[in-house]
Amino acid sequence: MSRFVDLMLESARTRGADRGITTGEPKAPVRHTWAQVHERATRMAGALVAGGLARHGAVAVLAAEPVMIAPAVQAVWLSGGSVTMLHQPTPRTDLAEWAADTVRVLAMIDSKLVLLGSPFEAVAPVLDQHGVAYRLLSDLDEGDPLASPVEVDEDAPALLQLTSGSTADPKAVRITHGNLYSNLTAMAETAELDVENDIMVSWLPLFHDMGMVGFLTVPMTVGLELVKVTPVEFLTGPLLWADLISRYRGTITAAPNFAYALLGRRLSNVEDDSAYDLSSLRIALNGAEPIDEGAVASFVKQGSRFGMDPGCVFPAYGMAETTLAVSFAPLGTGLTLDHIDAELLEAENRAVPSPDSKRAFAVLGKPLPGLEARIVTETGEVRGDREVGEIQLRGEAVTPGYLTVNGPVPTQDDEGWLSTGDIGYTVDGQIVICGRQKDVIILAGRNIYPTDIERAAGSVEGVRAGNAVAVRLDAGSRRERFAVVVESRQAGDDEAERRIKKEVGARVFESVNARPSAVLVLPPGTLPKTPSGKLRRAAAGQQLAGGIAEEES
Repeated sequence: MSRFVDLMLESARTRGADRGITTGEPKAPVRHTWAQVHERATRMAGALVAGGLARHGAVAVLAAEPVMIAPAVQAVWLSGGSVTMLHQPTPRTDLAEWAADTVRVLAMIDSKLVLLGSPFEAVAPVLDQHGVAYRLLSDLDEGDPLASPVEVDEDAPALLQLTSGSTADPKAVRITHGNLYSNLTAMAETAELDVENDIMVSWLPLFHDMGMVGFLTVPMTVGLELVKVTPVEFLTGPLLWADLISRYRGTITAAPNFAYALLGRRLSNVEDDSAYDLSSLRIALNGAEPIDEGAVASFVKQGSRFGMDPGCVFPAYGMAETTLAVSFAPLGTGLTLDHIDAELLEAENRAVPSPDSKRAFAVLGKPLPGLEARIVTETGEVRGDREVGEIQLRGEAVTPGYLTVNGPVPTQDDEGWLSTGDIGYTVDGQIVICGRQKDVIILAGRNIYPTDIERAAGSVEGVRAGNAVAVRLDAGSRRERFAVVVESRQAGDDEAERRIKKEVGARVFESVNARPSAVLVLPPGTLPKTPSGKLRRAAAGQQLAGGIAEEES
């Protein structure tokens, strides 16, 4: 039996009756203990095995309700299979296109079965048209309980996590039982999870690694209390997030930059300082590299009005290729910024401290137990403290490889190192992220990081927060340059657009000493994003190439 499944079973036996998951907020909250979730999972697992699910079989899940997803994924693991959370269609999705993409994903992971749950039963006819086998989650409850889990070893796949790349070709990170056990126990140790007192509150999507691993698998496996709502419920009323933390005395939560900025804005409109009580919060994890200090500052300022400790801000570095987490900042320290000399960073790839500099990056802590990090040059030379290069990682939590449409692809070199594609440096062993290697803009020998351009553009009045993107043009050539694309509710107003373009150009020049070759102002919802809400720079460049060319001319 894998250590991961052993831990999950032990937790269900020893703490399952006392700890559990609350779903259905805010309209119809209901709580199930982890013991009840496990009991349901054994019935589902019995139905899966009786239905022919083979050991190591890949099972895809398309559902939105956490109350159904929790026992379903546990059932797959009890059956010896692997889980893939499919990307979910939205009301705006072209179902024919979604179905074609889904069929490619199922072929890639060699899945013969989709588990279908609310509210996606309506896509069943689409799956029928493509010959995709599926079972309704509600029907699996009728199975006879599985007598004992199907045994698998540490190298067996547990989670095939779909990535959000900038290309049209799907890719899945193959996370093994050993990977999961290593990373979740390291996270529990470093975050000092307290099964007696900690309460997690989350709205993160379960098709994303932070939601699936961090805020479902971890609490279900170690036996933490969890309050789980869907992204739709949060986006419909963002203050629900603060309300749940208040009412349930939540101690741990997590979100990307945009959500903290959104909550900060909504809290600023609440006049009654006693409307919420956020004093119980000890960890507010932000794992979106690079962390937006403006979003954090807004969240801290407004959260403090409701009793929140600013030290609860918990910067982190993570990726699906390490199961989830790479590093956590020290508990209780809040956001620590490393101010450095911008010119030396751009010209010499050195992060020299400069307290008065506006250029600053978040310090993201030391690698978790079982992981090690190093910084290397393009030729593989290992760099020292405060020397900038590509981050490489090695350890038990690192995936052995990807599944792609062209077959398996290894992720590690002969010594076990994973090349992350992230550019950064270390400070006393703590990791600092500067940006993505493929996104760095090279002008006259200077390395310009797109996040600096985007922050400058985002400071202009009328630009939607978190919706400015720097697009690299003619990369690697002597004509390399960049454009800036922003979203604004004033798009279409000629006078407003001229002002925004002028101010964006000026702010960007002030920040990086280089002017964009073009500034494009577009309406909200135009910029391509990943399912987790991150901007896709390469896709933006491809999608908007025609408009950028017109602006340049």
